[in-house]
Amino acid sequence: MTGQVWLVGAGPGDAGLLTVRGLRALERADVIVADRLGARAVLDGLAADGVALRAEVIDVGKLPGHHAVPQDGINALLVHLAREGKNVVRLKGGDPYVFGRGGEELAFCREAGIEVVVVPGITSAISVPALAGIPLTHRGLATAFTVVTGHDQIVALGGGRDHTVVLLMGVGTLAHSAVTLARGDRGADCPVAIVEDGFGPRQRVTVGTLGTIAAQAAARGIRSPAVVIVGDVVRLSPFSPAELAASARDASEQHTARLVTRLST
Repeated sequence: MTGQVWLVGAGPGDAGLLTVRGLRALERADVIVADRLGARAVLDGLAADGVALRAEVIDVGKLPGHHAVPQDGINALLVHLAREGKNVVRLKGGDPYVFGRGGEELAFCREAGIEVVVVPGITSAISVPALAGIPLTHRGLATAFTVVTGHDQIVALGGGRDHTVVLLMGVGTLAHSAVTLARGDRGADCPVAIVEDGFGPRQRVTVGTLGTIAAQAAARGIRSPAVVIVGDVVRLSPFSPAELAASARDASEQHTARLVTRLST
């Protein structure tokens, strides 16, 4: 009898942010194929909370520049385990469909005739900025946001400071990204925050501007994993300097004044 694959988002690494449906899938699993980021921390957190899982855990975690198990190998492993009749949970950090290659794994399994159930997770693109008190949208400051990776081409990424940019996997290319974004409407003095190791023991927040953040990151020895947030919403963070917070209030008040003017004409 063929088994089933559950594609489960582990969230950002805090076991308390794993969905109930995700937890139930883990409890029923025969095998858990786990990522390094987010997924392993959640399994450790569940164990610390006294949650005993009977499943065998296979670690296929990836390090920057080194993939212990190539993606093709992970795909083949999921199919192999399911064909052995096992109930398989592919536990992925964050959300499976946000830069997690979950779509590729789902397609491969379905082409092999394996049933797949997808359980969404909380992406670090939203949850990690929240740790630093940064909403990705905020009335008067930002009405949209874009999530990209540091490996993406961001030259054509338009918008100004009211269009928040979230960079994942962006530490290694931070200097290039900052210069590229500063050349547009955002400018070199656009606020930037870096949140390292969100929900982890090394959690740390660094705030600067597009013009200063690369030097700050080098001076502080910032390392992956980290989430980079670019835009005026950074000014709302309690980690922001007082002058940035004051300018955020001014920008919001100016937005309200412009809106009132438009409505009265």
